[in-house]
Amino acid sequence: MRKVMIGIAAGAIVLSLVGAAIAEDKQPQTKCPVMGGDINKEVYVDFQGQRIYFCCGACPDKFKADPEKYMEKFEKEGVLLESVQENCPVMGGKIDKGVFVDYKGRRVYFCCPGCPEKFRAEPEKYLKKLETKSEIKDDTKAGEHEGHSGHGGHKMKMKGCGGCG
Repeated sequence: MRKVMIGIAAGAIVLSLVGAAIAEDKQPQTKCPVMGGDINKEVYVDFQGQRIYFCCGACPDKFKADPEKYMEKFEKEGVLLESVQENCPVMGGKIDKGVFVDYKGRRVYFCCPGCPEKFRAEPEKYLKKLETKSEIKDDTKAGEHEGHSGHGGHKMKMKGCGGCG
């Protein structure tokens, strides 16, 4: 039993070190996935444990219409999204940030070294669990921003617009 516990602890350490090395290759999100403008941290959507920021209030709906398109873009560009995930999608426990899998533009965290293997066997099943636990929201309530040709001439409430210009 003691050897098993030592093996599990060693595995967790290795996963943590590998995770740190992988994290160094990724960059935080700075650009809107829809329009390419600078992000506004008051305009976002929480999707499958990831917080996605946008340049303006017009972009979240475009993201929600085809999230996989934009998640693939993040993956190709090496963007590490901000995590809002709190619980393991496999067992439901509190996450350990040293135990994770990068999957299709998402960094999915787990509670223990045994969960990533279960996730890899049925990733879509477990991503749905994260989706139901995440709130989808976009916070566009600060300040008034008049629409223009870049956003179809509509009015929206928000603070600044990094994608306009």
